[in-house]
Amino acid sequence: MAGLAVSVRLARFEAALEGLARKDRRRRLEPREGLDFASNDYLGLAASPRLTAAVQEAAAHGVPVGAAGSRLLRGNHREHEALEAEAASFFGAERALFFGQGFSANVALIRTLPQRGDLIVHDELIHASVHDGLRAARAEAIAAPHNDATAVEDAIKAWRARGGGGTPWIAAESLYSMDGDHAPVAELIAIAGRHDGFLLLDEAHATGVLGARGRGLSEGFESHEALISTHTCGKALGCSGALVTGPAAVVDFLVNRARPFIYATAPSPLVAAAVREALRIVDEEPERRAALRARVDIAKRKLAALGLPTSGSQIQPVVLGRNARALGLARRLKAAGFDCRAIRPPTVPEGTARLRVSLTLNVDEAQVAALFDAIGEGLIEAAA
Repeated sequence: MAGLAVSVRLARFEAALEGLARKDRRRRLEPREGLDFASNDYLGLAASPRLTAAVQEAAAHGVPVGAAGSRLLRGNHREHEALEAEAASFFGAERALFFGQGFSANVALIRTLPQRGDLIVHDELIHASVHDGLRAARAEAIAAPHNDATAVEDAIKAWRARGGGGTPWIAAESLYSMDGDHAPVAELIAIAGRHDGFLLLDEAHATGVLGARGRGLSEGFESHEALISTHTCGKALGCSGALVTGPAAVVDFLVNRARPFIYATAPSPLVAAAVREALRIVDEEPERRAALRARVDIAKRKLAALGLPTSGSQIQPVVLGRNARALGLARRLKAAGFDCRAIRPPTVPEGTARLRVSLTLNVDEAQVAALFDAIGEGLIEAAA
């Protein structure tokens, strides 16, 4: 009887999973195998001896693994505060605030800063974290066509014409995680400035990689009063967590009102020490960015030879359309020793299942060339 009750109780979940499997959309955790064309460890820092040494040195000086509480209780540690001071200086911002995850940082920004009577205009391809924040947001929200700055401004003007008297908030990624293309950051900051608004810019995939000094695509605008940025630490910086940078008043408001910050256990102080070292590596080793650009150039040449479009960044999608086709090519690459994952809806729009090729310093230039040769061979065989 008890077994039957459990079966009925779980039936809805089993049915949902079976439905996902029929659509080639069921996800499973897979081990790390093969050459890394799937991670976001763009600068190869996750296993950096410098980061390891920084953590070991901090631990030797008594820095604890766990924070043991929220930042507003006893979880605030000198390593958190040191990181925030150094990050503000590094990114040229007035203040910085360290979150445990980039996802929770974006949720905190969207659900905390815009108020009733405000407007949020977000890119239609914005990250899932922003969508989760929008579900709890107080302000009206409108999706704008991808990377269309004119449409963003038109939406604000139309809202004003309807009587909108609050503050407009623009939400965008500087480098889009599934397409690898750049947002018109300068135009969006200018629009925010013209309309007494703010730009919430997710620099997750640009931090450490783009900009003349690896500060992201907002480099040069960091001190602008209208700019609030999320710099993820778990991608090119090789650690975890995220830094929100912006005006001091905004950061203090988040400390007082952002539930994902107030009620979360603080990030590990040892991780804060590692992020401090990662920022120094970005500053002191520009050759890492140059080496990554060389890999991007190889990808561009190989894709052009295959007649495929290129993103021009370290994120290169190969759009295949059908889920089964993307999964099939990913399996073929895995068998050849390449870890390159298939991305399917709802992460990407229907009909745009793809390989997401992520270029990092964990592979050399010859291995990058070999991957795209293998992709070309797979596409030819599938078309035969």
